[in-house]
Amino acid sequence: MSDTQTLIENRPPSVANLFLDRVAATPDAEAYRYPVPAASGTGPDDWKSLSWAEAAERVYAIAAGLIELGVRAEQRVALASSTRVEWILADLGILCAGAATTTVYPQTNADESAYILSDSESQVLIAEDAAQLAKAVEKRGELPALTHVVVIDPTGVETADRVLTLSELEARGAARLEKDPDLIKERVGAITKDQLATLIYTSGTTGRPKGVRLAHDSWAYMAKSIASTGLIGADDVQYLWLPLAHVFGKVLTSGQIEVGHVTAVDGRVDKIIENLPVVQPTYMAAVPRIFEKVYNGVAANARAGGPAKYKIFQWAAGVAREYAKVSQDNFRRTGTASVPFALGAKHKTADALVYAKIRDAFGGRLRACVSGSAALSPEIGYFFSGAGIHILEGYGLTESSAASFVNPGEAYRTGTVGKPLPGTEVRIADDGEILLRGPGIMQGYHGLPEKTAEVLEADGWFHTGDIGELSPDGYLRITDRKKDLIKTSGGKYIAPAEVEGQFKAVCPYVSNILVHGADRNFCTALIALDEPSILDWAKENGLSGKSYAEIVAAPETVAMVDGYVKELNGGLQKWQTIKKFRLLSRDLDVEHGEITPSLKLKRPVVEREYKHLIDEMYAGTREA
Repeated sequence: MSDTQTLIENRPPSVANLFLDRVAATPDAEAYRYPVPAASGTGPDDWKSLSWAEAAERVYAIAAGLIELGVRAEQRVALASSTRVEWILADLGILCAGAATTTVYPQTNADESAYILSDSESQVLIAEDAAQLAKAVEKRGELPALTHVVVIDPTGVETADRVLTLSELEARGAARLEKDPDLIKERVGAITKDQLATLIYTSGTTGRPKGVRLAHDSWAYMAKSIASTGLIGADDVQYLWLPLAHVFGKVLTSGQIEVGHVTAVDGRVDKIIENLPVVQPTYMAAVPRIFEKVYNGVAANARAGGPAKYKIFQWAAGVAREYAKVSQDNFRRTGTASVPFALGAKHKTADALVYAKIRDAFGGRLRACVSGSAALSPEIGYFFSGAGIHILEGYGLTESSAASFVNPGEAYRTGTVGKPLPGTEVRIADDGEILLRGPGIMQGYHGLPEKTAEVLEADGWFHTGDIGELSPDGYLRITDRKKDLIKTSGGKYIAPAEVEGQFKAVCPYVSNILVHGADRNFCTALIALDEPSILDWAKENGLSGKSYAEIVAAPETVAMVDGYVKELNGGLQKWQTIKKFRLLSRDLDVEHGEITPSLKLKRPVVEREYKHLIDEMYAGTREA
């Protein structure tokens, strides 16, 4: 048995055990950083730190406070909050109490929040603020199991018998620990590996969300297997802004505890650009939309600088992609990421002119980014790779505790999601579907045995619903969702995500695109443009002062996008090409239910909402 196998096989039953071990090993080391308003009252935020011992004091107090409220093993405590340090402390407190966390996105409306709280039978709700509390109050009659609400930010909140603040909960817990100092150690010691740790409701692209049951063992396995990859070390600084209600954000907290590095926590997406030079992370996880936005922003800035500057950017982007492709190919064949002398010289010049500024914008210390949740366009991946921002794509699902595959450090291959984590098995079914088995796989869907049986076989193999290919040396390439494959009326299969990804690499103004063509005789697209980028373009093209809706309706804008569609079509098979498109009068968003909180496109919702536009594009083209 290898050292890695030994490490994973001998894992403790829970991340709660790992947390206790981490606190004992490095009590004074920095664990978390979080923003606080500037002491001066103006300007950028200040950042405060918690050591592992200081974090533990709060975690144990929260755990003991929950026990005081009557929370027992496996009982659910819901957590409705944006990403902030208190989210992590509360989640660890729930785990150390032996209970289970039900995660709720703060953007979730009152009806769906009530459904999740009711379906999970959550006893306690830890709510971020008055707005989250209000949802529970509105639906109180539908939540018979809910006994208490704990509010993190008490601004505008009236506490009562069943409503208390997080600081009050911690005070109750601290008082209990004075009387019973071994309480937490005993609770953690009683946790078994098969106990429920987390209920994460899949936002899903159709229907009611399903509660995915993840055991304590899944997170302990994730912690050990992530550490075993060698991708992160004790000296790393992670910038964590992803939604912790999502499995991708949540898994990042497990690996950190095992390795013991610093995590800077701030879920405000509008602060990412401001925070990066301050935090200076060495690694960061993100979703493809963030890299697309950065790429589009760089391209738009270059365009705004005039034709000469834009020409330099286009040249540098081409060099970056060529450099990445050649160096990765040489590394694959020889073990050395070499390039010919002439390409290396061009790359050096482009680095001084363009790439160095991009790396500085990321804080200047970034070793790698991990990208997941959806597919990253290879062309955008190659651009960043060549610019020295190494994007390691990974793959997993809520049902597999997020991280099933990840690209291995230096040996990463753009366009793939890497190799399986140690301890995870993979096979490709006859129809191309990816099947997974291992400790990270869910126990099942909460209260839905029939739905569980549809995807989870008796011998542990989980049907992902994704189509993929494995290289001879174990790298996985996702080609599409099983359900999202389009079959045209001519019998041709098309992977819309692939076409959509290519368009995002071609057009710097796109925000979202949906390719349609199922049972039709050609493909069409609905395109939403990125508002800041298109407003800048409008200023230079005689449309200054017009609203977003007016700009996208203008013939000049349609003509500009048409140029990019023609460029896209030039690289596609005939049956894949986009024959018609329509620009949407607004961007797709979470609020309208068109994309999930993790920024995945809900195809059925978008197709229903814009059916009139789709019908318009196909008018008169179908036989009776």
